[in-house]
Amino acid sequence: MTVHLPMTWLQRRVRTLDRYIFHQLLIALLATTGGLAALIWLMQSLRFVSLVVDRGLSFRVFLELTSLLIPSFVAVILPITTFVVSLFVYQRLAGDRELTVMQAVGLSPIALARPGLVCAGLATIAAFILNLWIVPTSYHAFKQYEYEIRNKMAAFLLQEGVFTKVSDTMVVYIRARAQNGLLRGIMVEDDRQPDNRATILANHGTIIIVNNAPRVILYDGTRQSIDHKTGRLNVLAFKEDTIDLASAKQTDNGSRDVGEMSLGELLYPNPKEVAPKDIGKVKVEGWRRLASPLTCFSFAMVGLFAVLRGAFSRHGNIKRPLAAVLSVVALLAVSLLLQNLAGRNIALIPLIPVLALLPGLVCSAILFVPEMQAAKARPRQA
Repeated sequence: MTVHLPMTWLQRRVRTLDRYIFHQLLIALLATTGGLAALIWLMQSLRFVSLVVDRGLSFRVFLELTSLLIPSFVAVILPITTFVVSLFVYQRLAGDRELTVMQAVGLSPIALARPGLVCAGLATIAAFILNLWIVPTSYHAFKQYEYEIRNKMAAFLLQEGVFTKVSDTMVVYIRARAQNGLLRGIMVEDDRQPDNRATILANHGTIIIVNNAPRVILYDGTRQSIDHKTGRLNVLAFKEDTIDLASAKQTDNGSRDVGEMSLGELLYPNPKEVAPKDIGKVKVEGWRRLASPLTCFSFAMVGLFAVLRGAFSRHGNIKRPLAAVLSVVALLAVSLLLQNLAGRNIALIPLIPVLALLPGLVCSAILFVPEMQAAKARPRQA
């Protein structure tokens, strides 16, 4: 009688157990995803440190710029952290004998896995929102902000008596710079056109900003270039000339990266904007955005299957968690390989969502179908 009462009480508290497990899963998922995203953000932000140290970019602008990359980090690591959290939390519950007690009072695998499935469902929804809306928007804002910052900073890079490498194709030298912004003794080595390289000398000039792009207006100078056909030096004198420093940093601001495109633009690329050789890669990126959130469910099911399937071991069982980890690593490797092959052969593209969803369906079938069949057979036997 004393043993029956706690079991009856525990069976009535199933919803409380769901909340107990789900709370651990959710807190662990938020902490793990946030910590790993912060670590990746810190590592990726190192390539922008030179803008702060060498070019005087403020720390506030640095944070604003690099924080726009965080959604893309979260979208990439969310399926992995969902798997890690599902495996770790349920494995800890098994190690503390909590799952053993729950199974002893009659909780089925479906009931035990229900909090993990809810957590995986929330992660899947969050991944869809990130991939289809937040990541393209934030990455587009990042590219525009970076372009604007670099262009504005180019106006302040020019120092007196220093050959300033504005880009890989342009070097600017000024003899003196007045407080009012007037530049004197200007020399520009312009290699933007490899077949028509030029050296520009000017008596004085000034910097203006047009549409967030810096330009140097040169006065009383010459443009010198060598004719490769004749070997003669061509000298062109001018009263006024303009050099666009922004064009040295980004020659084609109109071209967009695939990370900035919407889902419709990826699935149905415009031939005028995308080269024929890149159409396959663009479509693969679109299907990757659709399939990647499904891996949250599949990876979580792999973790749940590893813990809930099989007999309980008093001394612990490291083989099943290790097999789950290796399985997820293998799935990630196969997914990358498939995306690479699908970029060359678009006939393989339908396999991308299949590979993302199939492991979760297989684990669900093995773990839940026997219980569902047994539940259907009980009323017939009665």
